[in-house]
Amino acid sequence: MLEFKSATAQYIIVTLNYWAFTLTDGALRMLVVLFFHGLGFSPLEIAGLFLLYEFFGMVTNLLGGWLATAIGLTITMQLGLALQIGALCMLLVDSSVLSVAYVMVAQALSGIAKDLNKMSAKTSIKSLVADDSQNRLYRWVAMLTGSKNALKGLGFFLGGWLLAVVGFQGAVGIMAALLSAVFVLSLILLNRSTGIAKQRSKFTELFSKSAAINRLSAARFFLFGSRDIWFVVALPVFLQSELSWSYTQVGSLLAVWIIGYGAMQALAPKVTEASGKTAFEWVAAICLLPALIAIGLYLEWNTELLIIAGLLIFGALFAINSSVHSYLIVSYAREDGASMDVGFYYMANAAGRLVCTLLSGLIYQHYGLAACLIGSSILLITAAAISWKLPR
Repeated sequence: MLEFKSATAQYIIVTLNYWAFTLTDGALRMLVVLFFHGLGFSPLEIAGLFLLYEFFGMVTNLLGGWLATAIGLTITMQLGLALQIGALCMLLVDSSVLSVAYVMVAQALSGIAKDLNKMSAKTSIKSLVADDSQNRLYRWVAMLTGSKNALKGLGFFLGGWLLAVVGFQGAVGIMAALLSAVFVLSLILLNRSTGIAKQRSKFTELFSKSAAINRLSAARFFLFGSRDIWFVVALPVFLQSELSWSYTQVGSLLAVWIIGYGAMQALAPKVTEASGKTAFEWVAAICLLPALIAIGLYLEWNTELLIIAGLLIFGALFAINSSVHSYLIVSYAREDGASMDVGFYYMANAAGRLVCTLLSGLIYQHYGLAACLIGSSILLITAAAISWKLPR
């Protein structure tokens, strides 16, 4: 069997795998939000469609890290691809079959797939970089994370565009075919021994015993919750229902935002050094921004300009935060069995997204976008307080 053995070659293959997955994941999220809003689903019902997606993502991060120490990161990554293909195939049915419960099950599979793939891709980098090459580790993590989010943004645009051009089922079918090809290539090219622990980790070791990782995980919970409480459901529904934007316009704006966000993540090593102090400083810089956007909405400033400008500033600062976090968890993780520490951390990430995805629909439905933005600032202030105690 052909294998590209060098660390750089394996990194490139892992990155390409992650790109393809992320492209379809972003497109599917936009498809679900816009398609089901068009069918008359309320914001809270749309948020509910992602409930099992985020819940099983949380469970997967915790258990997937332990599983990867036994079977390897390549196998867990390929398992994620296979599950995502299965989730997409579930949605290739007539629209009359797409009930809330049915779509929630498909989204549950997608949530498991996404976090198996993400945990595997990011953890594998640690095994490809020597311990004395931390600058290289930071660059590789930042490049993977940044490029991933750029592709996720392109996926948002792709989802809105495909929905307008070929419809929901057509879009899902195209994505399933793309991922199937990537899955076959990964079976041929990736080294299957990556990430297998030298000593078998016990199931009771799932929860991290490191104070640094526990604090970073708690900060991550509130950091990503602060984004999703207004970005996941409230913002696209607001743009479509209050500003009368089309599917393609909504998808294009969120695509540009995510692409710019990814570019800033990739540039993070050039503008800052990663440390606990840096994590605190950059989250402190963004704390009040969502509340300022909310005040602008209350004062009835130019809504479209306010939303777009606020999104761009928020995205740039949030991207640096995310990139620093992504490096710190890989750096903090133990050498043998790193996937367990990384999995625990991304479990906290998924938990924050789960809670705040629901809050995004609930708060928007009852109180509007401004209330979601106020909630975002509260979460950011909490993340800053926790980040103050990270190792400096």
